[in-house]
Amino acid sequence: MALKIFEIDPTLTGCQGQIWDRVNGYKYWKEELQKTEGGIEKFAEGYKIFGFNRVKGGYTYREWLPNAKQVFLCGEFNDWHNTTALQSEGFGRWMVELPDKADGTSMITHKTQVKVRIETNDGQWLERVPAWTKLAWQDHTTNLF
Repeated sequence: MALKIFEIDPTLTGCQGQIWDRVNGYKYWKEELQKTEGGIEKFAEGYKIFGFNRVKGGYTYREWLPNAKQVFLCGEFNDWHNTTALQSEGFGRWMVELPDKADGTSMITHKTQVKVRIETNDGQWLERVPAWTKLAWQDHTTNLF
């Protein structure tokens, strides 16, 4: 198969290998997303499953962390300890269920500070603001979120 772009702009001939790498990468990921996520359109609706989402009896929290060995949700709700572990769901997805307290209130209340603590496959530890968080405030004394 030839790409018409090389006929339209012959100056791209020198970059043909790089362009084909991108085309083939796109095709690979499009097929991979079709197999694992139900298609690129469904994948684009990640906000419906990632981050904090209300379910019956509590919340679920999901992140996409393909290079993670283990993941913890840490914050004020657990005194910043590695006690709330996320479980791997495969394909880089990690999830934890956060049940409501006995009185019906949320385990993690509104405006609670939280971070994701990640051990990478090469043994590094990182802390990040949850990628799918819907609200974050910056501390103007440290410039951290």
